[in-house]
Amino acid sequence: MTTTSDRPLQLLKDRLATISDVSAAEAALDWDRQTYMPEGGVEGRAEQLAALRRLAHEILVSKETRSLLEVLDEPEPGSEDFALARLARRDFERAVRLPAELVAELTRASALAQPAWERARAASDWATFAPHLEKLMRLQRETAEHLGYEDHPYDALLDLYEPGSTKARVQQMFEELKTLLVPMIHEIGALPNEGRSRPLYGEFDEAKQEEFGRGVISDFGYDWGRGRLDRVVHPFCAPLGGPGDVRITARFDRGWLSPALFAILHEAGHALYEQGVTPSYSRSPLSGGTSMGVHESQSRLWENLVGRSRAFWSFYYPRLKETFPEPLGETDPETFYRAVNEARPSEIRVEADELTYNLHILLRFELEVALIEEDLSISDLPAAWDAKTEEYLDLTAENHAQGVLQDVHWAAGLVGYFPTYSIGNVLSAQFFEAATKAHPEIPEMMGRGDFEALLGWMRANVYRHGRRYYPDELVEMATGHPLDTKPYLRYLKSKFGELYELT
Repeated sequence: MTTTSDRPLQLLKDRLATISDVSAAEAALDWDRQTYMPEGGVEGRAEQLAALRRLAHEILVSKETRSLLEVLDEPEPGSEDFALARLARRDFERAVRLPAELVAELTRASALAQPAWERARAASDWATFAPHLEKLMRLQRETAEHLGYEDHPYDALLDLYEPGSTKARVQQMFEELKTLLVPMIHEIGALPNEGRSRPLYGEFDEAKQEEFGRGVISDFGYDWGRGRLDRVVHPFCAPLGGPGDVRITARFDRGWLSPALFAILHEAGHALYEQGVTPSYSRSPLSGGTSMGVHESQSRLWENLVGRSRAFWSFYYPRLKETFPEPLGETDPETFYRAVNEARPSEIRVEADELTYNLHILLRFELEVALIEEDLSISDLPAAWDAKTEEYLDLTAENHAQGVLQDVHWAAGLVGYFPTYSIGNVLSAQFFEAATKAHPEIPEMMGRGDFEALLGWMRANVYRHGRRYYPDELVEMATGHPLDTKPYLRYLKSKFGELYELT
């Protein structure tokens, strides 16, 4: 029975459920826009998405929501209701600072910018995308000013994806990573180029690639009764309102095995997180991942610490070779393991190895900070991109498609998102180290294609909590320490030191 004191809480839950439903409908329309929608529907879909985003925003910031939060009795600290009320207040206080029209305009602008980016990328035509990015950056600066910040406008945007993090904290993380990564990359770069990745190139039937990837992530624990796999230009995971519908996508290349295979593993990591959230959290703020850094820790863990491990390929390589006997020829499991772990700078972020990947993120972080500060103009962005690519990776992109136009994130309005990839890399090793400490048998089980212990630890310590805890709280609960670069640096030093016989 609901008491008088419980009534505001129940009314609040009902309003939050409506907001969740509207947001899920928006996510479903956006998934359709990126997968199956005809090009002629782009402008109409942009208006639909903007209307749904505005509606969800208006419900959240309404006087009714404010009144319920004001009269709400404080739930018992540590309870699910306490976490829900805390999140509701945080989301309300942040959203109420943003005018509804700004929210709608940013949604509309990004919905129009993404197909424009796809066309520009296909033609390597920066000029047609530049006006869209100019508008999006202006709207992002407005958003930061409305949200407010103590030290830097970038902090306000970063907090949308990684609550509690700051530009200064991210810079410190990158400095710690560079201390190890830059010397290792230079040492490996001075070695003869052996072409380790050759086994990954050949004639690989796309349907067979998909079948193999489906088999692997089925073994991981991805539930096809609550998901699906589709094809897109830029892979993503789409949770549509809770753990009951979590879809993934991939990009296929008939002549190169890596893009689809590791995209499927990567997006499945995101999906395992979403499918593992406590079902009762659906239609509430508690549903979903606590931050994009924690989310990326799961995509990077299943893609890299699992999918690029020697134990993984000792089991899956015979199956892969049976699938593709001709292109793989006489390649043995150890050679293939070394192929998928070749450390060699690439212009393309999603094709980067584990060592150089974080330099791609550092490049983007520095450029978007400069754009927000207006120290860098949109017209000068391609040249600045090329300069940093040469500085950090000693490479020059052949064209804009391989340079400044390679990522969808800015077109999607995701300014402040990129650092979460490196946060995720760091946390992936921290979580994996904690899991294997609790279950030392995990590596041996991976060598049998058995992921029950690893998935079980992740579900118990990370996934099921959804957004109940803030990122820093969750990380410390699960691992006993706040975010720490040392496990990640140990992992990279051990793995690549052995692969390349480094001193």
